[in-house]
Amino acid sequence: MIETLDLVVNGKKCKYNKGVSLYEIAKDFKEHYNYPILIAKVGNRLKELSSTVQEPCEVEFLDLTSREGNNVHINGLVYVMVYAVKKLYGRTANITVEHSLDKGIYIESTFKLNEEKVKEIKKKMQEIIAEDKPIIKMNIDRLEARDYFKSIGDEAKAGVMRYNTNNYVTLYRLGNLYNYFYTLMPTSTGMVKDFDLTYIKDNGFILRFPTVFICDKIKKYEHHPMMFEVFKQYRDWGKKLSISTSVDLNRIVSTGRVSDMIKIDSTIYDHRILTVAKEISDKKDIKIVLIAGPSSSGKTTTSKKLCMYLQLFGLQPKVIAMDNYFVEREDNPKNADGSYDFECLEAVDLKLFDKQIAQLLKGEEIYIPSFNFTFGKKEYNEKMKMDENDILVIEGIHALDPKILTNIQRNKKYKIYISPLTEVNIDDHNRISTTDNRLLRRIIRDNRTRNHSVDDTLAAWKNVRNGEELYIFPYQDEADVTINSAAFYEIGVLKTYVEPLLYSVHSDSPYYEEAKRLIDFLRAFLPVPSDAIPEDAVIREFIGGSYFNVD
Repeated sequence: MIETLDLVVNGKKCKYNKGVSLYEIAKDFKEHYNYPILIAKVGNRLKELSSTVQEPCEVEFLDLTSREGNNVHINGLVYVMVYAVKKLYGRTANITVEHSLDKGIYIESTFKLNEEKVKEIKKKMQEIIAEDKPIIKMNIDRLEARDYFKSIGDEAKAGVMRYNTNNYVTLYRLGNLYNYFYTLMPTSTGMVKDFDLTYIKDNGFILRFPTVFICDKIKKYEHHPMMFEVFKQYRDWGKKLSISTSVDLNRIVSTGRVSDMIKIDSTIYDHRILTVAKEISDKKDIKIVLIAGPSSSGKTTTSKKLCMYLQLFGLQPKVIAMDNYFVEREDNPKNADGSYDFECLEAVDLKLFDKQIAQLLKGEEIYIPSFNFTFGKKEYNEKMKMDENDILVIEGIHALDPKILTNIQRNKKYKIYISPLTEVNIDDHNRISTTDNRLLRRIIRDNRTRNHSVDDTLAAWKNVRNGEELYIFPYQDEADVTINSAAFYEIGVLKTYVEPLLYSVHSDSPYYEEAKRLIDFLRAFLPVPSDAIPEDAVIREFIGGSYFNVD
């Protein structure tokens, strides 16, 4: 007699035979979703749909409108693309997944590309998706996997296998092609039908798809030339330093040459800040420098270092934090759940802010506010007045928003966008997202300076990301310059500090799967000691020991 199980699926009580696959159960619920079901949450654990159910449990199905499902959707699309490229142009043809760009992913081919070939790739991908070919999960001996990737000329993945410490690794098979992804995958190609490709130039194009922030459509591509060029600049520097993947970094670490790389990286960053300071000093009309960037971008260290360099050119910076211009607590807007929304522009006393900045530029002496977060009120204890060589440096989440300081001419303002634009990836098909880089930084800093657990940081991260999407990213093109605060070596350093913290997340925590995903990602990197990192490096803002006393 077949044993049945009592399950709760998407909140509904159901009975299924023991050993039924999640894929079979998902068929009964697919009409409730606008997109294909990609993955399931069983209890608080993420499971691929090929998994079977052996005991009573709660099941929640996820499509690409969830963050977890969206990651699976993207990985599936990348695999289909790799398969399509090799079908079209031969087994030696390949793609390199570089970085995010305008809610999509920028990809380069290893062969000569043009707009017609991008259309060919899209058509072939659509054919493979229509065939609904299975993507089969397999556990393989690590050394056998290494030998396989060597045999097909994929030295990056062979290198990943070399530095992996597990005896067995998970590979995925599509047709006669095996590939490695450190995250979960869809069980068939038919689940990843929502995408588009846009040719950029040379060998580059954009993979576009619905995101968790734009779930009902694929965003029309909008080119961001400054962001594109900054990524390219750092990618070119990486190639000169022979650092493109985790394998390259591990090779440098394992041969004892990481200290030299740290020095070179610090020199590159210092030169960039110095160049910006020189540009500001050369433009005699500029009286205000506005700095913004997403969470854990290194804004504090960068702004302090910029102030030092501005003094080299005879300018005297006066620093103002927009956080001190919050409205009184009783006037602060609230979220739908009744909590205070400190991220929105309406949380800033713009009338006072605009008025006082204008007064300072006129040479008037004012009392600037300091916001008392305990009592939710502004206090006025500090005087400020600008002399002839003074320049205002203003940092805040809304610093690039064109709706602030509208009473001041644009030529008097210089806007800076800061973000760690990660250019070292795991291998050709597994990128490191800028978001993950920032999250690792924040976990370390929150624990060190605020005694926050990993659960605390992950619990707050969704709201942080929502605020960035609404109030920071839409205005990055307002910047006069974009500064990349990522270091080529930093993932190895962050691993040393964050990995023990991630292991503290209990298996019954709602954030266990996210902690596990980050641990799996960090396994590709050897630890990098922090001894040689200068005290004025951005990463010190997070791991401690900063010259600027940013704790």
